[in-house]
Amino acid sequence: MPEFWVSSGHHLTRRDAGGGLVVTDELLLAYLARPELVPPDEACDAERALYAALLADPRRRVAPAEVAALADADARENWEMILAFRDRLLAARSVEAAYLDLVRNGAAGTPPLFLNQLVHLILRNALDGCDDPYTLRAAELFFRPQRASLSNGSLLLADAELIDEAEGAGRPSPLVAMLGREPVSELDVLAADNAWTYWSRSDAFSMALNLGSDPKSREGLARVIEAFLRHLMAVEVAVAPIPAIEDRDWRWFVGLDAEGTRIGNALWRGEAVDAATSERVLALFRLTILDPARADPRIEGRPVYLLLAMTPDRLVTMKPQNLIAGLPLVATGEA
Repeated sequence: MPEFWVSSGHHLTRRDAGGGLVVTDELLLAYLARPELVPPDEACDAERALYAALLADPRRRVAPAEVAALADADARENWEMILAFRDRLLAARSVEAAYLDLVRNGAAGTPPLFLNQLVHLILRNALDGCDDPYTLRAAELFFRPQRASLSNGSLLLADAELIDEAEGAGRPSPLVAMLGREPVSELDVLAADNAWTYWSRSDAFSMALNLGSDPKSREGLARVIEAFLRHLMAVEVAVAPIPAIEDRDWRWFVGLDAEGTRIGNALWRGEAVDAATSERVLALFRLTILDPARADPRIEGRPVYLLLAMTPDRLVTMKPQNLIAGLPLVATGEA
């Protein structure tokens, strides 16, 4: 099976008996290697000493006075944040359990970047052995914000960081600029004839996803949602893309992002939603909880609808934590 997502750090950890990922010293050291934490040239002696001590023992207890002794206020804030995050990782039995704790008990003070990295790592574990590039590319939505655009009538999603870098650096070719096309037009769009190349570029996040007119893309996203919930929540669900919500008595929905939640709430309240807002809904799914004993009785056996949308500036920032917090499930054993 080809390797993928080495950047997730999955090779720095190992599975426990339940299939979750153990927090290892190697994983903690990878966080310490982030450029935000490596002491800059102007760092004080106290910060350099703290950093060296953690490199020697990434699990060591750090007294508040050690952080308070740092001369730079931004450095103190950074270290308070990373140490609080580290301590929550160490307090949990697995990476998956730590993520669930952050979602359920509050992630205040935890940068979205760190939450995304946890989801990246968790999905690499959950999708181990997956041989479908469409599923893997769709999974990138869970931890990499996307930019949406129309190209030749197709709705494409491309990695927002790559697009923003291209626009900021003025990298589009003269022909692209002359034609008024967007940077996404210079990316390869995942298709049957180039899907095999995904494996060699999975860590570059450089393939666009045709979410609008390639059914395999939405099916791939449905499979990721199923795998994510199976792995983290120990629940079997069936997810299917749908063109519209035609159920007049829909009981439950989950917005897969903040915009999807906002639009779904408006529809739920019976408010009028204008055409421009409706067009920002990129995908709809019907989710069925296969074991009735796991479903909240309030839904009375009916499906849950999922909405994915983009902001007015065409940014798609999926919030997988909404699936954890928003699904009407009866609690049981989890990852």
